[in-house]
Amino acid sequence: MNEIVLPNDTNSLGNLKGGRLLHWMDICAAISAQRHTGKICVTAAVDNVEFHSAIRNGEIVTLESQVNRVFNTSMEIEINVWAENTLERTHRKSNRAFYTFVALDENGKPAKVAPVIPETESERKKHDDALTRRELRLLISGRIELDDAPGLKDDLISYLKHDDIDEYK
Repeated sequence: MNEIVLPNDTNSLGNLKGGRLLHWMDICAAISAQRHTGKICVTAAVDNVEFHSAIRNGEIVTLESQVNRVFNTSMEIEINVWAENTLERTHRKSNRAFYTFVALDENGKPAKVAPVIPETESERKKHDDALTRRELRLLISGRIELDDAPGLKDDLISYLKHDDIDEYK
């Protein structure tokens, strides 16, 4: 998905407003969700929005999204954003976020979604990482206990047992 940043999209510094970018990211993620499921999909959560660099007035924004993993009726969608300055001929990654969408049936109830089958090492890593992010989100929201998040629990134990724990500080 491509957009051009116009003056109405910017703040007083001439940078793309964060809310406008989140809106575009939500649309891009919805397209991926609906293409994957063939159903109406709605936003359930937004995680880990990363802002690496400001996007300036006049720059072209490219948003790419993919379904990383499916969890019965919900799915994690990763959105990566690039900014292109055509005058300077530069192109840089500016943002990334993870959205959770839920597919709905004809009655507006959550509908089962076909799984994503990762094929490459990169896809397998994204698939595994999606489970960790989901477990963390559910743990923080109080919807599960740590014992119900075995992957996350193992990662935390490994981190806490690490001999060189000071290198993480």
